[in-house]
Amino acid sequence: MSTTLQLAAASATTEHRPLIITLFAAFVVATLFITVWAGRQTRSAADFYAGGGQFTGFQNGLAISGDYMSAASFLGIAGAIALFGYDGFLYSIGFLVAWLVALLLVAEPLRNSGRFTMGDVLAYRMRQRPVRTAAGTSTIVVSIFYLLAQMAGAGVLVSLLLGITNDTGKVLIVGLVGVLMILYVTIGGMKGTTWVQMVKAVLLIAGTLLITFLVLLKFNFNISDLLGTAADKSGHGAAFLEPGLKYGATETSKLDFISLGIALVLGTAGLPHILIRFYTVPTAKAARKSVNWAIGIIGAFYLMTIALGFGAAAIIGPEEISASNKAGNTAAPLLALHIGGTDSAWGAILLAVISAVAFATILAVVAGLTLASSSSFAHDIYANVIRRGQATEKEEVRAARWATVAIGVVSIALGALARDLNVAGLVALAFAVAASANLPTILYSLFWKRFTTQGALWSIYGGLTASVVLVLFSPVVSGKPTSMFKNADFYWFPLENPGLVSIPLGFLLGWLGSLLSKEKPNAEKYAELEVKSLTGVAVGTPISH
Repeated sequence: MSTTLQLAAASATTEHRPLIITLFAAFVVATLFITVWAGRQTRSAADFYAGGGQFTGFQNGLAISGDYMSAASFLGIAGAIALFGYDGFLYSIGFLVAWLVALLLVAEPLRNSGRFTMGDVLAYRMRQRPVRTAAGTSTIVVSIFYLLAQMAGAGVLVSLLLGITNDTGKVLIVGLVGVLMILYVTIGGMKGTTWVQMVKAVLLIAGTLLITFLVLLKFNFNISDLLGTAADKSGHGAAFLEPGLKYGATETSKLDFISLGIALVLGTAGLPHILIRFYTVPTAKAARKSVNWAIGIIGAFYLMTIALGFGAAAIIGPEEISASNKAGNTAAPLLALHIGGTDSAWGAILLAVISAVAFATILAVVAGLTLASSSSFAHDIYANVIRRGQATEKEEVRAARWATVAIGVVSIALGALARDLNVAGLVALAFAVAASANLPTILYSLFWKRFTTQGALWSIYGGLTASVVLVLFSPVVSGKPTSMFKNADFYWFPLENPGLVSIPLGFLLGWLGSLLSKEKPNAEKYAELEVKSLTGVAVGTPISH
């Protein structure tokens, strides 16, 4: 960390550390109270998995926003823009455009066709045990990839505030977040998680709006001055505001950009923690309404990331940001400190508030991710595969809670390794895995009559294996100073995001597996699913007018 920034941050956080800790503690206590309150109303599997399907379109839209605007959005994107200018803002565009795919292709049919998980939709017209096992496996892997980003963000954020510089302290912080995450899910289920996400969405929008206003005020609401100052201070001049700073230097980086764009745009419609949110509303109309609200809220937030990222570049400078954290994850909280005054109480208060909001963001998202993966294990694998549909609701919910503990432990271990990586980049990997394994299977199942069990298995396992293997042998894991294992070098796949290869492969394997399958597609079941996905009414059910 540069001397100036180190002294400023250390002075602000040391002098006002009681305030910072109080704000953090207040949020944790408040959200745990909400979780316990909601947990008392969780009486059945439907309550635990889907909140009883009782949330309104607006409430669910707010919760979806809270689930989607993760540490990647608040910390990672602000850092990416501050360090790479225009190319960093591409993350914001990709995350937002992705909602159109989710709205147009997935939200309503999935809400109509399933009950609790993605496996419900696949099992409707295929052999139940193999596809539920595949769906559960994929959900858990995607969720863990996404959890890595949140854990990394938590480690960076709390380390900055508490002045922790040693690795042991950072690992303990990741462990603390994991323990809180386990408590939220095991006690509150979907009801508790949803209310926490709603509160977090309001806090995040309010905090981002405040910083955006203060940044624009500093530049007299002249965006041209803001961008010009950011470009001058970046050391890159006009190139900072043009495409190519990160993704245009070489042919490989251009391919990496295409791969990233495909993963971001297609990934949302396959993310397990987003998909299960469509089951928390009573009707398909409410599902559509919730996605419309989510698009509006998320769109407003991503517009404000322009002020966060370019404001950090203009006011702090990329050198000091990367000195604090190589991946730029501290740009937003440091901007709050500088905009309020590095040696003033106001700056410390802003730093504490924004950091508490970011911490709230992390806790809410990790709770949603853990709930999605533990629900899939309990409902798809335990209840329908291991127990062959004979498990009681009480046993199923108990299995989900134990799965939460196991997934939490794995996430803590992996999150400790990923603490120095850019959280936006980590989330992009989760998007790539989701788009490779889940999206082809969902779309084929809903819209292709000849899709078979073998096609589903080839698509899920093939897309999942390809994306994970390519990530393991990419520069994200080894071969660069910014890699997860800095001192190792075993990468051979040149791209940092595998989407360009693994997503088309997932679709290809689903098509090929179905064509080569000896299983005859169940036309009757497909017809039933088609009616149900479009209307929400099962075949043979009287339709009231």
